[in-house]
Amino acid sequence: MTEIIDGNEVAQGIRDGLVAGIDDLTAAGTTPCLATVLMNNDPASQTYVSMKHKDCEEVGIATRDIELDPEAPAAELFDTVDELNADPEVHGILVQMPLPDHVDEREVLRRIDPAKDVDGFHPENVGRLVAGNARFKPCTPHGVQKLLAAADVETEGADAVVVGRSNIVGKPMANLLIQKADGGNATTTVCHSRTDDLEAKLRAADIVIAAAGVPEMITGDMLSADTVVIDVGINRVETDEGSELVGDVDFESAKPKAKAITPVPGGVGPMTRAMLLWNTVKAASAESGVDVRLP
Repeated sequence: MTEIIDGNEVAQGIRDGLVAGIDDLTAAGTTPCLATVLMNNDPASQTYVSMKHKDCEEVGIATRDIELDPEAPAAELFDTVDELNADPEVHGILVQMPLPDHVDEREVLRRIDPAKDVDGFHPENVGRLVAGNARFKPCTPHGVQKLLAAADVETEGADAVVVGRSNIVGKPMANLLIQKADGGNATTTVCHSRTDDLEAKLRAADIVIAAAGVPEMITGDMLSADTVVIDVGINRVETDEGSELVGDVDFESAKPKAKAITPVPGGVGPMTRAMLLWNTVKAASAESGVDVRLP
C-alpha cells in the first residue's frame, strides 16, 4: 500500500521540537529573531511572509516585518539589509522574492551577512554546502531530507533522480543527496529540459524528486514500481471548477506505482516553512554561543 507522506505532520513535529531550544535560548538572554523584507506588491508574496510570521509566533521566534516601496531605489533595500546585518537582535534575514526589475537579486543575496542568511543562498553558504560543510541548508532541500527520513527512506546506495536544476532546489538537493552524511550517499542524476529520454532516467530511479515547475509533467507510466516520489512543485492551474494547486507529478496516476509519495498541497510546502524556523534557531544558537539541540 502506498504511503502518503504527510508534510504537515512532519513539519509540526519539527516546530514542536524547536520549542525547547528556543526556550533555552530565551532563558539565556537571546530571543531568536527573523527579519523579513518585502519589496513587491505580489499578493502571493504577502501571503508567504504573513505565514512565516505566524509560524515564528507559534514557536516563540520574534519577527521584524519590513515593507519597502517597490518603486524605491535599490539603495534603500541595500541600506535596510546593512542595518539588519548590524543589528545584534536579528539572527535571520529573509528578503522575499521576487524583487523589482531595477534591483539586482544577486547583489542582494551577496549583501546579506552569511551568518544571517537563513535561506542559504549567499555564495559563501552555497560554497560551504557544496564542500560538505553547510552552515545553513536551503530550506526546501533540507525539508525534503527530513521527509525522506520520516518515511524511513534509505538514500545510501539508492539511485535518485532530481528533475530540475534551479539554484533554490535542484542543485542543492543533488549536492545533499550525494554527500557522505545522513540523508546522502545516493547515486544522483539531475534531469532538466534538455535531458534526453527522461522516462528512462525516471524508470531507473529508486527516488524521484520533482522540482521543475511544470504542472503534472511526471505521470505514473513514467515510473517503476515502488519508487519514492517527492513532489516539490506547486503550480496553480485552471479547471472547469476554477483553479487548483497541483504538483509536478500527476498524483493520481503516480500513487499506485509509488512506494511513498508526497501530496500537493500538504507535502513539501510545510517543510520549507519549518526549516526556515530551524535555520533561524541555528543562527541564534551560533551567534549567542548557547548550544541547543535541533530536531
